[in-house]
Amino acid sequence: MFKGLRSILIIFFIVIGSIFLWEKGKSLNPFTAQEIKTTHNMVLKEMSALGKIELANFTFRDVVEQELKFNYLPNPKAVLIVQGNAVGCIDLTKVKADDVATKEDTLIVRLPDPELCHYSIDHKNSRIYDTQYAFMNEQALLNEAYSRAQEKIKQSALEMGILEQTRKNADLVLRPILENISGKKVVLQFQLRATLDAPK
Repeated sequence: MFKGLRSILIIFFIVIGSIFLWEKGKSLNPFTAQEIKTTHNMVLKEMSALGKIELANFTFRDVVEQELKFNYLPNPKAVLIVQGNAVGCIDLTKVKADDVATKEDTLIVRLPDPELCHYSIDHKNSRIYDTQYAFMNEQALLNEAYSRAQEKIKQSALEMGILEQTRKNADLVLRPILENISGKKVVLQFQLRATLDAPK
């Protein structure tokens, strides 16, 4: 009985010892990194003032069917579900001193016309639904599909009136702020659609 107990204890200590040596051995492994060191050489390439205020955001969802034509091979095809957005803004850095005038208790501000600031594909919320015969041409097929989808976002935003919506939102957002600051009634005008009295 004692002999069997002794054998069990010996096996137990061998197992414990083996685990200890294994863990110790891992820390002594010459191929294990003891420290991770990262060096950065960051250089400020350019600094610019941002004066564009974003006033309209259009989000789009598009099902894109893309096909590459070949003479002797099956045509690679892809179906993508693409989400993207376009943003309309006004560049306040273009407002000059003579674009602001007062007339009795009214402040008249002439703003630059709205513009399409940027448009892009939201790759996080876009996905490839299906591809056929892509093989070696899959990347070219997908790149072309995304490129065309991005141009379609720009075209659709302009056709659906993002610039007009930006103009309307300027009145909703900027006018109350300017009235609160100036204490006057504010009239917003746009450069290509209105004339401005000279400041008095």
